[in-house]
Order: sequence, then C-alpha cells, then structure tokens
Amino acid sequence: MNKKIRWITQTAVMLALLITLQTLMKSFGQLVTGSCVNAVLAISVLLGGVACGVTVAVISPVLAFLLGIAPQVLTVPAIMAGNTVFVLVLYFVAGKRGILWRSIIGWIGAATAKFITLYALVAGLICGVLAEDLLSAGLMKPPMVQALPATFSWPQLFTALIGGGIALLIVPLLKKALKK
Repeated sequence: MNKKIRWITQTAVMLALLITLQTLMKSFGQLVTGSCVNAVLAISVLLGGVACGVTVAVISPVLAFLLGIAPQVLTVPAIMAGNTVFVLVLYFVAGKRGILWRSIIGWIGAATAKFITLYALVAGLICGVLAEDLLSAGLMKPPMVQALPATFSWPQLFTALIGGGIALLIVPLLKKALKK
C-alpha cells in the first residue's frame, strides 16, 4: 500500500476512534476521558508515526471543544501544545523499536512533559500572567481563573500516565495483528 494512503488511513482511523471515545466517555469525567484521549495519542504515534501522532494531537482539542469537553476556547492552543509535546517525547524516546526500557522511560517522560507544558501554559500564562487582561476583556470569568489551574495540574499527569500505560499494553498486540 502506498505510504501516503496508509498514513491518511491510519490518521483517519485514530481520529474516528478519538471522536468516538470523547463522545462516549465525556459523561465519565476528566480521568476516564483524558485517559482514553492519551491512549489514542500514544497509539497514534507508536503505530502511525510522528506525523500521525502530531496530527491527532493538534485536532483532538478542537474536537474536545466542539463536543463541549474542553472548558474554555482559550485552553485549546495549550492543549494542542501539551498533546504535541506528549507525542513527540514518546516518539523520540520510545520510538517504534519496542524496547521495554525505552518505552517505559518514554511513557513517563512524555506524561511528565505534557503535565509541565499544560500547567505552565494554563496556570502560569492564561490564569497567571494574562489573567487580568483576559478578565478585563471579558474573555474569562473569575471562577474560570480559579478552576482551570486545578483542571490542568495533577489530573493531566495521571491521565497521561494511564493512557500511555494502556497504549504500551495494546500497541504490541496491534503490531502483531497488523504484522508490523
């Protein structure tokens, strides 16, 4: 099969899976939905490669906002950045080699990097440095300035660890089934 067609197909399947999981799991809360999203991100990059993973990482928060999962439009670029950092660290450390120790380091490093990125952008930048300007412009309300840092702190680390762990268990089975 042509590489371009394979990439389009894999990316489309991952996006379809992402939309389905976000829609079905959104009523279960951040822990379940976020873990599912992170699992799809990790599977995308470990099976489909870096371009597939980054594409899914960037489109995911837009879909989350449209489905009413992302709490604020201002967080969409931050989530894009966090997701992209997650897939890039996972890809460049774990890669497609399937070496257990590299996969574990990549998984923990990717989850930690995503957590740090999201916390810095949302708590530090949006709800910190830019908060007064966003409040005075009417782009945010005071309750959001207080709620967002909690949403984009430790839960992000936990969901990335859970989702990445699930992916590390599933990817070898998928590779075997797909004969990759």
